[in-house]
Amino acid sequence: MTLALISMRRGGRIALLAVLSGMSFLTAQDPKPAVYPEYQVKAAYLTDLGRYVEKWSARPNPSPDEPFDLCVLGQDPFGRALDDAVRGEKIGGSPLEAKRISRPQDALGCRILYIGSTEESQLSAVIAVLGTAPVLTVADIPDFARHGGMIQFVLDGNHVHFEINIAAAQRAGLKLSSELLKVARAVRRSPQ
Repeated sequence: MTLALISMRRGGRIALLAVLSGMSFLTAQDPKPAVYPEYQVKAAYLTDLGRYVEKWSARPNPSPDEPFDLCVLGQDPFGRALDDAVRGEKIGGSPLEAKRISRPQDALGCRILYIGSTEESQLSAVIAVLGTAPVLTVADIPDFARHGGMIQFVLDGNHVHFEINIAAAQRAGLKLSSELLKVARAVRRSPQ
């Protein structure tokens, strides 16, 4: 993990909003702007998104010993960046843990599910398997938010933005923070 991402993680909510609004990142030692690789930025997003879910209905609060599972379904584009981003992090007192899964059924125990682009052809089946399970779904698959996904990463030049399908989140019993909604590029409020 780079120095700038570590300071962003410790900087709290204001630094997250800078990330969420798509600003470029600067390192302390480099006087020129340095845009971090796309999947490092997306890994940082993923580790913070769970903090912006105010309610996970139908799921009891985990005990401090139970991990807060952030899962990747399909081919993992993050590699070590995701493992580095979750190391030492907690959400609601539970340790954040990255898991790689190969079947949609395995996602039912996850809190956050990143769906890799290799699963694009099976996206409808993955969304169907999840049904109304309280799992926050995230992907960078084109039109993901329009097809029932909750948060879609959108790359615009060197900036990572996102779109939110609030209707899909509500169907799963998730209440997203108004702070998250404010910095989204687009918020879809009605079903597909």
